[in-house]
Amino acid sequence: MDVSVAPNASAGAWLGLDNAAVLIAGAGGIGRGLIEGFADVGARVVTVDGDAGRVRAAVEELELERRGGHGLVGDLRDPDRARKIVAETHERLGRLDVFIHAVGMNDRRPILDYTDEDWRTFIDVNLNSAFWLGQAAGKIMCAQGSGRQIYFSSVAGSLAHKHHGPYAASKGAINQMMRVMANEWANSGVTVNALAPGYIETPLTAEHLKKPGVRPALEALVPAGRLGVVEDVVGPALFLASRHAAFVTGHIMYVDGGRTLI
Repeated sequence: MDVSVAPNASAGAWLGLDNAAVLIAGAGGIGRGLIEGFADVGARVVTVDGDAGRVRAAVEELELERRGGHGLVGDLRDPDRARKIVAETHERLGRLDVFIHAVGMNDRRPILDYTDEDWRTFIDVNLNSAFWLGQAAGKIMCAQGSGRQIYFSSVAGSLAHKHHGPYAASKGAINQMMRVMANEWANSGVTVNALAPGYIETPLTAEHLKKPGVRPALEALVPAGRLGVVEDVVGPALFLASRHAAFVTGHIMYVDGGRTLI
């Protein structure tokens, strides 16, 4: 995507996202692609990440401030900081139309090799941050009578991959958390959905994919015959955030090239 050109106003208007107030948690990998995709249809995007370098790169390279957006740095494992970030975003943008949680970590090991601290870190990063941010965003959205929330799950949330114990547990929990949110907030005009990608080529998966034999073995599991790229999830996210998805809630959309079919 070329950030030197004007945002696609016609696409933004068609989606109902032109000038929308969007908070995206996660500025690397999938998060970075989402920031660019939403900014390119005219949304005002605030991004937050614990890595100051990733936030700075997104803000500067995608010219977020020129487009009405901003970048924030914060440890999302801290509930008070997470809630303050939502409040600051709301104050800065004047409303909150879309919240996307694209924060995640994985460390592939057998169940028996994880320590207590490993487990706590997975739950804090992948799940607790989603709850604290989503709850705070939900209060604002329910009060204003509209909003879209999207959580990044994974095919690992339903499939029992080896060496994915804490990661799979956190993604399965996100699936159920968002379904309860969807049920509770539907009559307030707020939709809550999840995107569940298969293997997507990002910094999170890069080292694993470099291991001998890993890439062809994973590609063989995908009917589409390839692994996903970040652009594959941006379109589905734009749809779920758009006015066209007003009657879609509590749904887990698999973006996996057919991986969960076999």
